[in-house]
Amino acid sequence: MIFKSTNPYNDEEVGEYSALTSEELNQKLSDSSSAFKEWSQKPLSYRMKLIKKAGDVLRDNRDEYAQMITLEMGKPISEAKSEIEKCAWVCHYYAEHAQEFLSDEHIKTEASTSFVRHDPMGTIFAVMPWNFPFWQVFRFAAPTLTSGNTGLLKHASNVFGCAQKIEGVFTKAGFPKGVFQSLIVGHDVTEKIISHDGVGAITLTGSEKAGSAVAQIAGKHLKKSLLELGGSNSFIVLEDADLDLAVKTAVKARMLNSGQSCIAAKRFIIQDCVYEEFVLKFTEAARRLKVGDPILDDTQVGPLARKDLADELQRQVKESIKQGAKLLLGGHQNKCFHEPTVLGQVTRDMPAFREETFGPLAAMIKVKTIEEAFELSEESQFGLGVSLFTKDTLKAQEYVSKVSDAALFINELVKSDPRLPFGGTKKSGYGRELAKDGMMEFINRKVVYVK
Repeated sequence: MIFKSTNPYNDEEVGEYSALTSEELNQKLSDSSSAFKEWSQKPLSYRMKLIKKAGDVLRDNRDEYAQMITLEMGKPISEAKSEIEKCAWVCHYYAEHAQEFLSDEHIKTEASTSFVRHDPMGTIFAVMPWNFPFWQVFRFAAPTLTSGNTGLLKHASNVFGCAQKIEGVFTKAGFPKGVFQSLIVGHDVTEKIISHDGVGAITLTGSEKAGSAVAQIAGKHLKKSLLELGGSNSFIVLEDADLDLAVKTAVKARMLNSGQSCIAAKRFIIQDCVYEEFVLKFTEAARRLKVGDPILDDTQVGPLARKDLADELQRQVKESIKQGAKLLLGGHQNKCFHEPTVLGQVTRDMPAFREETFGPLAAMIKVKTIEEAFELSEESQFGLGVSLFTKDTLKAQEYVSKVSDAALFINELVKSDPRLPFGGTKKSGYGRELAKDGMMEFINRKVVYVK
């Protein structure tokens, strides 16, 4: 089988990649298991040195890697460069903190000594998506490899060029053969990989459908899984908010990566007394965004990664308008491009509210009270994060218990940060990445007890 990656801006072919044969896949699985035996015994200081070097390689080759992101999935080049910088940051973060995170935890008992030791689990199989093709790999790989595990990557087939570049980062950084490998394979061999004796756990970032399928296979084979799935984050604006700050942040929170982010703000829930002003300012700011060729430095919104994604967004827009939403901006599609679009008077029954919208579509919802705002925010099957804008930050912290999502960001957009645990609740998945939590996900917490 041949996989092809295509530039969504101009339909030009970026690369062709041959699927691994069964024999080649078996060899890579064997190589990963063999590498684990040696890699897991290397001093932590050695592994920390190499992950820091990986961060250096990323920074030294930033423009090359960013260009591949832009060519394969259409991310504006300025954002692609920022993505590479963030990958370097997460590598350097774990190079600095791994010793602290993995140190023994001594616990006082009747024993002469008792403690918890942190050992790696084996090979971790990662199934990753196309929308942040470097970042979502490195946020798994940096803590996982540093703790002594090996990694196998099954990337989305439209970004196999990025996958090859990522494997090259670890090779350039000096990681031993087999510690990190990219697999050019389809979904049909997922169970074969998961069932391999050397695979200790699975991590997936992607759709609810993909997560459910992989979790079922992992459960069948009694393997641990971590899932980071979809999101429909609410962005709540209270009547006392700094509207200029709220609008500036809201446009970035919705339009970053051309709207293709699980943690993007998608449902804008605004108190009625400031609704008109917020919507007007947001719409004008969205109107000024530069849409075009993502390889140009000043482009702010590029194409969606595939035409079917733009088709799906267009369906959601049209059905919402048919049900009574008011089109305030945009609304048109041209192949992979979808205009930045703003819908007003959105209600809970419309696709723009109840479904995950993966593209530059902002749904505006008017509410009377703070209580109503949080009630509508909770009317979602997803639970990645909520943004809340108000000048009374002390009062805002009293609302934390009203949010069932995994994060509440006050006067800021929801974002991932190497220093903070990241994950979801409800149908957004389970488990945590980043910070110490991310390193502990794929660790055997081994009790040692000496009488």
